[in-house]
Amino acid sequence: MRVLQVRNLRKTFRLHLRGGLELPVLKNVSLDVNAGECVALTGPSGQGKSTLMKCLHGSYGVDGGEVLLHRADGSVLDLAQAAPQQMLQLRRRELAYVSQFLRVVPRVPALDVVAERMLEADEAVARQRSEAGHAEALAAAREQVRELFRRLNLPPGLWELPPATFSGGEQQRVNIARGFIQGARLLLLDEPTASLDATNRRVVIELIEEAKARGTAVVGIFHDEEVRDAVATRCESVAAGANQGQ
Repeated sequence: MRVLQVRNLRKTFRLHLRGGLELPVLKNVSLDVNAGECVALTGPSGQGKSTLMKCLHGSYGVDGGEVLLHRADGSVLDLAQAAPQQMLQLRRRELAYVSQFLRVVPRVPALDVVAERMLEADEAVARQRSEAGHAEALAAAREQVRELFRRLNLPPGLWELPPATFSGGEQQRVNIARGFIQGARLLLLDEPTASLDATNRRVVIELIEEAKARGTAVVGIFHDEEVRDAVATRCESVAAGANQGQ
C-alpha cells in the first residue's frame, strides 16, 4: 500500500549575503515509499538528504513538485501545498520526525516531553477531557513512556528532569522515544542512532522493525552502515541534480 509519493521535487536556496546567489540542492527528486518499508537515503554529505527530510516534514518549503501523503482515511494530501494548520494536525497524528537534535519546551520533565506527544494525537478527545480525565490520561501515557525509557536504557533518575540538562546521547534517546511513542503513518529518521552506544543502537533497530511490522512507512538517513543494512528495505541515492527512480 502506497504511503508516500514524491514527484519532481525541487528546492533551491538563495544566499542573500552573497548577492542572491542561487544554490540548487534538490532537482527533480522522485521517490515512492510503501507501508512497512524503510527507504534509506544515501549519497555524499551536502547532497540534500537532510534537506529532503525537512521538505517531507514541512519545515522547508519547496520550489516545485509534489509530496503526496496517502492518509489512513483514503485521502491524498500534497504536503508541498499543505497549510500550516494541516501540517500541525499531521504531525500530531500521522507524521513523526526524529532529527539529530531535541527541541522541547524548557523545564518540562523528560517523561512529559514524550507523554504529551501521545496526548496530542487526539486533539478532539483532549478538548472534551475534564481536568481529572486529563490527569488520568497523562498518568497512563507516562507509564508507557517509562517502559520505552527502560528499553532505551535511560536512567530512571533522569525521567523527572528537563532534557536540557542531559548529555547528547541521553537527549537523543528522549528524541527517539518521542518519535516512536505514538504510531505514525510516515516516520522520518535523520541519523537516529547518532551519539548512541552499540546497545542502544540495537534497541533503535528493534523499534524500527516493530514500526515496519505495524505498517509504518519509514524514510531515514543512516550513516551507520550496520544500522542501515539491518533496517533498510532499499536505498535511494540523493545527489544534486539527480532524478530518482520512480
